[in-house]
Amino acid sequence: MNRLFKNTILGVSYALAVSACSDQSEQITSIDYERLFSPINMKSEIKNDTVSDVTWTSVTGASSYDVEIYEEDANMAFSGTPLKVSSVTAAEALFTGLAWDTDYSVRVKAKGENITESKWTALTFKTNHERLLTIADDTESREVTLQWPIGQTATAIIITPGDITHNITPEELATGTVRITGLTGKTAYTATLKNGKKTRGLVTWTTPIDPLSGATLVTPQDDLAAVLTAASDGDIIALQEGTYNIATINVTKSVIIAGVSVKRKPMLLGTIIKLDNNAGVELKNLILDGTGSTGDQTIVYAAGDNFGALAIDGCEIKNYTKGALYVNYKTKIKSISITNCLYHEIECNGGDMFDFRNGLAETFKFSNNTVYNSALARDFFRMDAPGSTNYPDSKSVITIENNTFYKVINGATRRMLYIRLGNQEIHFNKNILAGTLGYYSNQPSTTITEMKDNNYFNAPNFTASTQVSAKNDTGVYTSLDPGFANADAGNFKVSNATLITKIVGDARWLK
Repeated sequence: MNRLFKNTILGVSYALAVSACSDQSEQITSIDYERLFSPINMKSEIKNDTVSDVTWTSVTGASSYDVEIYEEDANMAFSGTPLKVSSVTAAEALFTGLAWDTDYSVRVKAKGENITESKWTALTFKTNHERLLTIADDTESREVTLQWPIGQTATAIIITPGDITHNITPEELATGTVRITGLTGKTAYTATLKNGKKTRGLVTWTTPIDPLSGATLVTPQDDLAAVLTAASDGDIIALQEGTYNIATINVTKSVIIAGVSVKRKPMLLGTIIKLDNNAGVELKNLILDGTGSTGDQTIVYAAGDNFGALAIDGCEIKNYTKGALYVNYKTKIKSISITNCLYHEIECNGGDMFDFRNGLAETFKFSNNTVYNSALARDFFRMDAPGSTNYPDSKSVITIENNTFYKVINGATRRMLYIRLGNQEIHFNKNILAGTLGYYSNQPSTTITEMKDNNYFNAPNFTASTQVSAKNDTGVYTSLDPGFANADAGNFKVSNATLITKIVGDARWLK
């Protein structure tokens, strides 16, 4: 064993010595291979969604490259007929006109002169999906409306989180619109429009905070009167869209009654709301239609010395015979706030629009509302002296700002502010009054603390009434044509730049 090992070492040493002494010109300076190396660093870059730019590193000795692309071949099986075969001289191949949201496989081999071609190098890529899906309008806390171009085919919409799959109906396909309900407030959602396995669009959004979280959901088929009877103070009654045929709602607990949808407000048809037991109530996103009612005012108060707040927001109130609010008893209300509402076609036959005969509200706020075709032969805000007689220690602060009034109190003897409370304070600012012959007031006890920046168009008697003791606006005001889009159809969008800049009238029409 030792002799063999020593002989091997001597042999290797001799070979090295001979090599070291040989002619340097006989050294190896290049290696010839029987075939080309395969392309390396192969990449795909998606451009313009359905264009793929495939590149690789140039192969030494290659004069051209064969390129094949296969459709729907994520596993790189390369079976069947290629979608396209091409030969290029540069280390790049551009594929255009590919399908949306599709898997492709590409393979490349190098070719040269007098040498065997290389083996294939391959990769896969996927084109981008289409962007057909959009949100039709502002989202709500519990629903969203999605749309895509009419005529484009789709089979389903998938919503996450929640794993909601909505199969598209023929009717929805015809309109390119789907409404998704059952969402949760303050949640980030993704909607994916599918046509089979293909994605045709994707949108993300976050729903707003749900003001009706924890509410009792009610449908038109439910007994709303019974729900209110069973309610406790602080309960939220959420009405699903539809029509509720109910003659009277008795509110004896402080509750919120609100429509689930801002855009598809539920309708209370022929309904009179009666408040008792010092209750407070918030009415939000409702349509109150007095057609077929008993002929009373929309809201009627019973007697009580400590009623909670009344808040009406985002409602449409129409077609009532006698008026919008009636306080005929010894009644004290903590506060009344009416905002962002539409009042119209309220005749006021037998009562005034907002009619306090023997009670008062400690604060009364009326802002960003539009009122038209109402109280044509009656007074608008009526607050009689007995309210202060019944509650001598209470002051009523009345704020009427940023409203649009059109064709109301349309008579030279009809008053906007028929207010005779003994202790009151009125702020009347930035309102539009148009198409009316009414005037402010002729009552010595009417105390207008602030009146400015109002606009009068075809409403001459608010600045120049000849009624005895009339209170005219003698301060800063304008008499500009608001340029309503279509007042007779209920569209009061303002086109007058001055009024828009100064923010005069109901803000919804100034955008």
